[in-house]
Amino acid sequence: MNKIVKNTQEAIKGIKSGMTLMLGGFGLCGIPENVIKALADSKINDLTCISNNAGVDDFGLGVLLRDKQIRKMIASYVGENKEFERQFLSGELDVELNPQGTLAERIRAGGAGIPAFYVPAGYGTEVAIGKEVREFNGKMHLMETALTADFAIIKAKYADAAGNVVYNNTANNFNNMMAMAGKITIVEVEEIVPVGELNPNHIHTPGIFIQRVFKGEVFEKRIEFATTK
Repeated sequence: MNKIVKNTQEAIKGIKSGMTLMLGGFGLCGIPENVIKALADSKINDLTCISNNAGVDDFGLGVLLRDKQIRKMIASYVGENKEFERQFLSGELDVELNPQGTLAERIRAGGAGIPAFYVPAGYGTEVAIGKEVREFNGKMHLMETALTADFAIIKAKYADAAGNVVYNNTANNFNNMMAMAGKITIVEVEEIVPVGELNPNHIHTPGIFIQRVFKGEVFEKRIEFATTK
């Protein structure tokens, strides 16, 4: 089965206003920057975005925030985005913050078909408001529910036409688990290789979880901070 699509416009076909999207990446590492640009150009809005963070003011998800395309963020860390802060404090943006490990497990559970689980992180804090609490082995735990999305949009180094994926080092981050948790998963790659070229022992995400593969055009690969001396 050939899962390759020609461009970002074909890749995002079917994404509509009001949908829930998962977007891979950690900081600016491993983000699907070509798809994010296509979403910005599409003017789709009222989105719920699940991502570790919201990019920076002029890059990554920060572009969608700037254009008021995101209604709700489910995230872990948002400290590098002034527009995020402004929208949150003004009540324009709905925000659901998660401890980072909890966010990762909520996504993994969604892909594995596990509806909920218990974790100690967040007990006794604002994170616990409205959540079921149970004691296990003398320690209090919160019940957290799984996360899934209409579309999961991820970034990888290599993929083949069957959708088998290999990530580049730490760019694996949230991408691998998100691939399993989307009803439709789009992978933006730097290079498409022939089927059979990837070593089966080195494949990170099997093609069964991927519906669309496309080769990105330009990758800026920005970093959030540059230390010069």
